[in-house]
Amino acid sequence: MKKQTPYIRVGTSYYKLVRIPTIAGNFNDIIVPWTLEAIRQDHGKSLIGTIKKYDGFTCIPSHTDFRQEYHGFYNTYAPLPHRPEEGPFPYTLRLLGHIFGQQLDLGFDYLQLLYTRPVQVLPILCLVSKERSTGKTTFLKWLKSMFDNNMTYLTNDSFSSQFNADWANKLLICIEEVLFNKEELTERIKYLSTTNFNKMEAKGKDKREVEFFGKFVLCSNNEDNFIKIDDHETRFWVLKVPHLEKEETGFLDELEKEIPAFLYHFRQRELSSPNTTRMWFSPEQIRTDALANLVRNNRNRVEKELASIVLSAMESLELETVDLCPLDALQWLDRTRIRTDLTQLRQILKKDWKLVNHKNSMFYRKLMIWQDGGMGLTDAKGRYYSIHRDFLTENFGEEQ
Repeated sequence: MKKQTPYIRVGTSYYKLVRIPTIAGNFNDIIVPWTLEAIRQDHGKSLIGTIKKYDGFTCIPSHTDFRQEYHGFYNTYAPLPHRPEEGPFPYTLRLLGHIFGQQLDLGFDYLQLLYTRPVQVLPILCLVSKERSTGKTTFLKWLKSMFDNNMTYLTNDSFSSQFNADWANKLLICIEEVLFNKEELTERIKYLSTTNFNKMEAKGKDKREVEFFGKFVLCSNNEDNFIKIDDHETRFWVLKVPHLEKEETGFLDELEKEIPAFLYHFRQRELSSPNTTRMWFSPEQIRTDALANLVRNNRNRVEKELASIVLSAMESLELETVDLCPLDALQWLDRTRIRTDLTQLRQILKKDWKLVNHKNSMFYRKLMIWQDGGMGLTDAKGRYYSIHRDFLTENFGEEQ
């Protein structure tokens, strides 16, 4: 932002380009509204004619070919503070190996796409761990050092607020201690992760449509249900971050020193994964055990109880498959005092569990639960579904 004159005129309003000192000894460049009279008092009339004029603001992200002006519009996207320089980055490799684990190549691709293709849609990166001192916060601070004013932190409350002018034009939107209990917040972040337009709203101002290219990074100590998603969701890349065996006090400083070398590496490196979906990575590539755990714990109580009953029957009767009709399941669940109906059970079996029933009524072995809690099989006839042990253990686990 360093210019010959520290003022600009955008439309009919004047602004000053200000550098705010930070605790770390750096500077943050911001644009502050300034009055024409203040400029005249400080510098006289002669300076006013030299002030650069723009028709309006725009926000066009670029890290490899940044331009401050586009066709008479002032670009509010911030240039990166680091210039790529060749060199080693061993501390960075250690951090990324710790965060991404066996998916390190995909992690490199994710960061490279952020740097070289900032408008590319990417998955919602979620870092979770019940343990403390895992390096999640260090990773976010490192991203902040790299992308500077193009990254911002949010809380749960600020994300749910209708006012979003402070983050609507950011590349990275990081939310720590995430706990989205409302489905509307999940739907909102899912929508924003794939859209290229958003409504910007500031206090006292009308909404206006802006181009949106933000990527979300969520951190949470709640591994099981920090957000409500189902098993068909493909937009979340959930990583369980392990505990750090040893903390290093100067680790972040070393990471910041390596940023120029890390950025230079991206200019030489070839992506390891091809562009296969709108979010670049395929669902299979970003599917993890942590995602499966999250989906499993987001299932509703009726699903969990039905799966528990069937698994118990398989253990008791040494079965690999249990056949059932929706009415059978309703009778089982009535004994547990869980409220449900045939419509919900049919939806669970067909849509959620993706099972297919027989087209015609056929004989099958019906599971019976006796008054004393014992189980047995009896002959019955109906359009039954078949549930396999592998499906239940994969989606609900061995123990319920």
